[in-house]
Amino acid sequence: MTVAAIILAASVEDALANAVGQPRARRLVDIAWAGGALPVVVPSPDPDGDVARAIAETEAVWAGPAPADSGAAGQMVRGAEVAAAEVSGTTAVLVWPARMTWVGAETVTSLIEAHGTDPGSILRPSWRDQPGWPTLVPLVHLDQLRTVGPDHGPDEVIGILVASVSSRSIDLGDPGVVLDADTPEAALPPYEGPPVPAAGHVHEWGEDVEEMAGATTEAESTR
Repeated sequence: MTVAAIILAASVEDALANAVGQPRARRLVDIAWAGGALPVVVPSPDPDGDVARAIAETEAVWAGPAPADSGAAGQMVRGAEVAAAEVSGTTAVLVWPARMTWVGAETVTSLIEAHGTDPGSILRPSWRDQPGWPTLVPLVHLDQLRTVGPDHGPDEVIGILVASVSSRSIDLGDPGVVLDADTPEAALPPYEGPPVPAAGHVHEWGEDVEEMAGATTEAESTR
C-alpha cells in the first residue's frame, strides 16, 4: 500500500510562513517523507514560483490548486488526484493543513502502518482524546469527498466524512497533531508515543519461536 501526503496551504503566505527556520511547506514535506509518505503533494497558490522553489530538490510535487470556489474539499480532491497520477497504487492520502507544523515523523509512520491493517477506514491521530491532523483518507472514499460542499473548512470536511464512512481515532501520544503553529515549539508538551502499536500487536522476529519453545517446556514439565 502507498500513502501520499497532501499539504494544504490556502495562500503563499501560509505555505512559506517560518517554521523553525524553514518555510512551512518544506518542513512538512521533509516530515512526511521521513515518515514514509509518497508522494507528497502541495496544491497551493504560487503565482511567482516561491512555493515550488521552497520544496525544490525534495520528493514533493507542487500542483496548481483547485479553483478557489471549490473550498477545502476541492483542494483535498485535487491533491488526491495528483497523488494517484504521480504514483500508481496510491491507496490513501494524509490530509495535512500547513498550520500543523509540529507533527512527528513517527506519527506519519504509525498512520501508514495502521492503514495497512485497516485499509477502508479514515484514521485520525489523537492526543489526550482530541482528534487531530494529518487525517488519513483512503481513496475508496474519494467520491464521497467530492460530494462535500465548498462552504466547509478542513475540520468540517473531515467531520462530514467521518459521519458517513468507517473511521477511528488512534492515540499516538503526539501533541503536534492538535497543537498548531500558534504554539511555540518550546511550549509543546513532551511526545509520549502511542500506548499500543497503531497497527495492533506486531510480533517481533523470532517471538513466535520463543513462545512455542516456552509452551513446549511448560508442557513437558507437567508430564
